[in-house]
Order: sequence, then C-alpha cells, then structure tokens
Amino acid sequence: MKRFKNILLVHGQGASVNATMKRAVSLAKRNRAQLTVLEVTEELPREIRMLSAVMSPQEIEGRVIKEQREHLERFIAPFREEGIGVNINILTGTAFIKIIQEVLRKKHDLVFMTAEGKGGLKSRLFGSTSLHLMRKCPCPVWVMKPMRRKRHTRILAAVDPDTSDDKRNALNILIMDLATSLAKLEQSELHVVHVWSPWGKHIIRSHLDGQISKEELRQLTQEILAQHKKQFNEFIDNCSLEGLTYHVHFMIGEAKTIIPEVASNQQVDLIVMGTVCRTGLPGFFIGNTAENVLQQVDCSVLTVKPEGFVSPVKPEDA
Repeated sequence: MKRFKNILLVHGQGASVNATMKRAVSLAKRNRAQLTVLEVTEELPREIRMLSAVMSPQEIEGRVIKEQREHLERFIAPFREEGIGVNINILTGTAFIKIIQEVLRKKHDLVFMTAEGKGGLKSRLFGSTSLHLMRKCPCPVWVMKPMRRKRHTRILAAVDPDTSDDKRNALNILIMDLATSLAKLEQSELHVVHVWSPWGKHIIRSHLDGQISKEELRQLTQEILAQHKKQFNEFIDNCSLEGLTYHVHFMIGEAKTIIPEVASNQQVDLIVMGTVCRTGLPGFFIGNTAENVLQQVDCSVLTVKPEGFVSPVKPEDA
C-alpha cells in the first residue's frame, strides 16, 4: 500500500500508545512515508496564569513543553534506532483544532490516533477529539482501537454505489481502494457491505395513495431493488479483488443499524467508510448514518472524506 506519504500520528496516553506507534511506523515503512508525532497540550488554566509573581505564563508553558518534548524523544528513540525518520511537534490549544491546522499547514495525508475510549457494551470507543477529526479533518482519519493482534484479520468496507452521483462514486472507489490495499497488505478477510433502505417505497405510497395498487407498489419496489443490486454488482466487478478472501453483503434496512451488526457478527477489526457532506451548509458535517455507525461500533475505523471537501477549521494564520 503506497498511498500515504506524510503521516501525522497524534500521541495519546495509556498502555496502547506503543501499539499505535508500531502500526504507524509499519505503515510509514511500507509507504516510504514521512512520519510526524504530534502532542497537543491544553492551555494553562487561568489560575496558573495569575501566578505571574512566581513565574510568568510563558516560562511555565516553556517548562511544560520542554518536559513533553523530552518525553516524546524518549518514546520515539527505539524507533529512530531502527533507522526510522520520525519528527516530533508539540502544540498548545484545543486538540482537534490544532491537529487540523497542522494537517493544513504541513499537508499531511493521514491522521493516525488511538481511540480515547475502551469500547464495549458500556463505553463508547470514540471520544470528542476523534469524532471532531472524523467530521472536520480534510484528510483520512484512522482511529485505532487498542488490540493485541499485530494485524487486522477482518476488514469491512461500507459502500453506497450510485451511477448518477459522480462524487459519491469517487468516494466509494477510494473506500474500496484503501480497504482492498489494506486487506492485501495484512492478508485480511474483506467484507464489502451495501445497505439499501426502501425509504422510496414510503414516499411513493404517501404521494400516490389511492392511485397505485399494492401489487403495483410491490412490483415498483422490486424494480428499484433490482436496479440497486445491479449497480452494486457492477461496482464489485470493477474492483480489484484478486487474491483476496472476500464476502459481499447486499442488505435491506437501515445502514446505521446493519453496518454495526455486520461488523459485530463478523468480528471485524477495521471499518473503512466515507463521511458524507450535507449540501447547502457551510463547512462539513458528518452524515447522520456515519454518525450513528460511529457511536455503535467497537473496532478501529478509517474514515474518508469526499473529494473537494473543505474543512470548517481555518489555518492558524488565516
């Protein structure tokens, strides 16, 4: 997989940061990519800033940054000894804003980070920072669930082909490109999922009530369903799946429910999915389906933006 050339790893806390670093280093090696480790620290609380008689806020911040830099240097030292070129950077402010501004400034093409939560039945996996990045960061965002395995054994690609929508199709192609590349790289089992929601049936029924029989409605629904199946099959036929163990899932229902169910039932380690722009609004807001999926899944997620996406977060010098 030789897509990412300028990877930004967001340094987190906890025992899982080493595993995330190792995966980021492995990805950088395979791509011959530049890797930067970024840590964002919060601004000093107001109470500390008021203690200027003891030490100025600038001096306190300087000491904090110095300590963090020394910690990061120790953290990446073993990887540098292996010959890996790793840069480090420390910024102060709101984490997701600083991360996105760094992406815009340095033109990073992937953000890599560890999920803030533990996941499971009682805890959500993704926290505020990762969700903000999935919504607003211009480049792909890969949020890792801490895991013991060194590779993803099962990858799920969530696609929604539509030959009438060039932007959506371009996003689907990118999702499949990333998912198949990763599956080949890690020798993973690939699951391709498309969920068709028969919402059009209810629209037809509400607008043509009394003008169309139940049998005509059933036949029309079947024709629309057959068209979606045909589009999906043609899309799969054009994907590069040679040498992969893969399963195709065409399902009827609500994507926000079915995608998490398939991921759970198939014990998926990584979901590759797109986020959809709501037209008519400034900036970018994650689509309702993607938002609901992210709140339910318990595995790593790689989210991809539509082509031409512009982040609502502005560069620092704007």
